[in-house]
Amino acid sequence: MTTLAYTLTSAVFVILGLWHLYWAAGGKLAHGAAIPTRQDGSPLFRPSAAGTAAVGTALLACAALVAFNAGLLPAIGAARWTRWAGAALALGLLVRAIGDFGYVGFFKRKGGNPFARLDTRVYSPLCLLLAAGTLAASWPLA
Repeated sequence: MTTLAYTLTSAVFVILGLWHLYWAAGGKLAHGAAIPTRQDGSPLFRPSAAGTAAVGTALLACAALVAFNAGLLPAIGAARWTRWAGAALALGLLVRAIGDFGYVGFFKRKGGNPFARLDTRVYSPLCLLLAAGTLAASWPLA
């Protein structure tokens, strides 16, 4: 059962990474609901193609990190640093789920737009689940 959870966690990171690379290459599908917007509808930021590609690459690295820590891929180097990196990633995902108390996360104050609705229903819960899967793969209880 834990192997399935680790595999799913890693697979979600792969899907998210490939999705970001698709956007970086000019893809537009679901792009509008992926960026937080101000009350007037203007985007909070405008990600560049290079920045989006960097995020996609980082997400693919997260998938590899989870797979290494879960034993799904052969480990590279000492396992100690990968476990700590996994714990740091899990903490970052937890912070993302909690949010900035403004535009993102469970405790956002500004909403009512497509991003905010999806953030509450999909993005933040997904970050919470990815944090749990990443931490479990990095520091298994058994």
